[in-house]
Amino acid sequence: MDNGMIRKYEKAKLYAEERERISIQSMAVSFDGKNNPHTVEFTNDGWKCDCHFFETRNRCSHTMALEIILDQMIPEKVAQ
Repeated sequence: MDNGMIRKYEKAKLYAEERERISIQSMAVSFDGKNNPHTVEFTNDGWKCDCHFFETRNRCSHTMALEIILDQMIPEKVAQ
């Protein structure tokens, strides 16, 4: 590995340790649920999941799992 790449790798490790510096604005995730696969999306409007439970409550185990995984990386107002 050349010196430039080594420096970038070290910087990447610092970013990974400082998760509060990262803010996810949008994403789509395929979730392999126990019963069926699901698509979970995160946008400025918040979470959306195609599972039935989410349709009635606007929250589900899929979105909650991602909130845990992405701790401090999604806007506070949406995570609540």
